[in-house]
Amino acid sequence: MKREQVQQLLNGDTAYKTSRLVSVFLIGLITLNVLAVIVESVEGIYSAYKPWFDAFEVFSVAVFSLEYVLRLWACTSLPAYRHPVTGRIRFAFTPLALVDLFAVLPSLLTWGGVDLRALRVVRLARIARIAKLGHYSKALQLMAQVIRRKRHELTISLMLMFVMLILASSLMYVVEHEHQPEAFSSIPATMWWAVATLTTVGYGDVTPVTAVGKVLGALIAIIGIGLFALPAGIVAAGFVEVNENDSSSHPSYCPHCGKVLDEDRIHP
Repeated sequence: MKREQVQQLLNGDTAYKTSRLVSVFLIGLITLNVLAVIVESVEGIYSAYKPWFDAFEVFSVAVFSLEYVLRLWACTSLPAYRHPVTGRIRFAFTPLALVDLFAVLPSLLTWGGVDLRALRVVRLARIARIAKLGHYSKALQLMAQVIRRKRHELTISLMLMFVMLILASSLMYVVEHEHQPEAFSSIPATMWWAVATLTTVGYGDVTPVTAVGKVLGALIAIIGIGLFALPAGIVAAGFVEVNENDSSSHPSYCPHCGKVLDEDRIHP
């Protein structure tokens, strides 16, 4: 099989039935892996069916390892990774390739004799295999495209959130520290209250007791609603722009005469 065919097969090209079947199989396997990691956390179930879980893990790692090797082998069919050595190295450091590697690395380290009993979080890192769905989900790919396009605006909004967090924590510390030295013991400790208030209406475990503190808390909560709505608006605008670009790059044609349909004027 040629590299181009392998590339199309693994990338879920809808023009090929076999590619669609491979995508469905891999999506199902990823989903079962995530469910297996979740169920394994129930000690009784894991102890009773440990051989089955281990066998499924071996099968999954074998499939995902084969997929990773095939992607690395076939990537030279893409113009950006044409060189057989440097192209593969650059491909190996792309985000999705790193996700593919990280999906099998914890298990391979465990089988290689590395003692990870004290680092159970590394074993739980297998749940990161859910990120592999980005290969096969057009919606996730669209989301990634929107985030890349709006990365500067999103970065600015995150900076504004951080600045607001510092200001809210500092002001509330100055107002409430004297009256509640335990709850507002320092600015870093006050950040817990600021995060809870800016993102929600607060948890109620730490609340201002002074009149100035209550007014300040109300203002911070109101500002937080608008401030944390900024990323949602930016992402929504990004989706609109991407859809408009797709529409302009893929125009609609009249089924009768074959000419491009123009929305600004009546088609004859």
